[in-house]
Amino acid sequence: MRRTLPQALQQGRNTVTVKLDGLDPATLFSPDTAVSVVATTTRAASTVDEALARAIGQTLSFVRAKGDTVRATVLSVTPPQYRLTDGRLLLGSPGEPLFPSELVRTGEEAMVTLEASRGRPRTEVAYVAQGATWEATYQVLLGRGRAWVAGVATVTSQVQVDSAEVQVVAGAVRATRPPRAEKGVFAMPAPMAARAASEEAQEEAVGERHVYTLPGRLTLERGVAVATALFPRTGAEFTREFIARGAFPFQGFYGPGPTGPTTVPVQVWYTLKRPTRSPFGDRPLPAGSVQVYESDSAGRPQLLGEATIDHTPAGSDVRLYTGDAFDVTSEWLQTDWRTEPLQRQPITGAAGPQKLTASYRVTLRNAKADAVTVDVIERHQGEWKVTESSMPAERLSAGEVRFRVPLPAGGSVQLTYTIEAKS
Repeated sequence: MRRTLPQALQQGRNTVTVKLDGLDPATLFSPDTAVSVVATTTRAASTVDEALARAIGQTLSFVRAKGDTVRATVLSVTPPQYRLTDGRLLLGSPGEPLFPSELVRTGEEAMVTLEASRGRPRTEVAYVAQGATWEATYQVLLGRGRAWVAGVATVTSQVQVDSAEVQVVAGAVRATRPPRAEKGVFAMPAPMAARAASEEAQEEAVGERHVYTLPGRLTLERGVAVATALFPRTGAEFTREFIARGAFPFQGFYGPGPTGPTTVPVQVWYTLKRPTRSPFGDRPLPAGSVQVYESDSAGRPQLLGEATIDHTPAGSDVRLYTGDAFDVTSEWLQTDWRTEPLQRQPITGAAGPQKLTASYRVTLRNAKADAVTVDVIERHQGEWKVTESSMPAERLSAGEVRFRVPLPAGGSVQLTYTIEAKS
């Protein structure tokens, strides 16, 4: 949180009382190198007893149960002692007290002592405030080969800030004090230098974080979420993938699979292309949730699914898993499983390494009116290889291979393959 002090500072020591909601006094400092914070004392909003203690010796009005008022001078709070206007003493509260505004702190206040090496007409202070968080949300509307993407920042604060310039910070902010959210919120309330209005957040890299200055000025109320645009709707190319992952993952040993077929969901993934030197590609994206829509025949957007993304640097594509396909299905069957000892331990005669052979049949069905391609992914650990397959196996990594299976509209295809491994 950044605030501008309400009064000028004289050279030397100054004491200023300001309202700083959510202040952690240990974090208060001034970015002005000519000003240093000497001491900070914080006080919470006034309670009735605190206000009465400040009113000792003063005459207040009290509202009684009948609705009328009576005036009395406060002599003591504990024990309660009051002098009525006729001189009699009352050992109890005359009613609900009515306080003048100077006796009541309506919010958290801080008495800050500062040392200024020279006079300052305006001084800014900064501190870490508790309870301010934000999240990024993206809406993706799919069209014919092109998607439209918009971003929104939603800020929720537990402190009251009026007409503030709000900045949100994306990145893994390490804290050694009590845990805080990875995404920070910084606000500078008026008065401050005017900034030209913008339709989108202004982004800049600061250290290893990215700071987004939200457009306009925002009023943050306690517990009220405020959503504002991160950037306007932007076009992007996209691709769609259908992925079926192996039904019998290798977990350090092989064993026979189920005796019958196993239905495995076919995942639906979308990739948003973000080439450099493009409006969408040159924009770093904070981590957040993504809602993916596609319009029906009447042009009404329908929600296809939601996904999450990590912090994404400029120029990096975004991959979104939105759920499982309805019309594209896969059925897996282990058709063979054999073990063959390779050798025995020469001294003990105990069983040594084994060669394991497993064969699979994957039946893919497509009930859609369009042809699709399904990527069948087989993943294992250790030393293994595909020895036979009805379609080419593409090695993606040491532990993963892919079969690209074209599926005709309304048709089905069977993929068979055999894996050999050592255990």
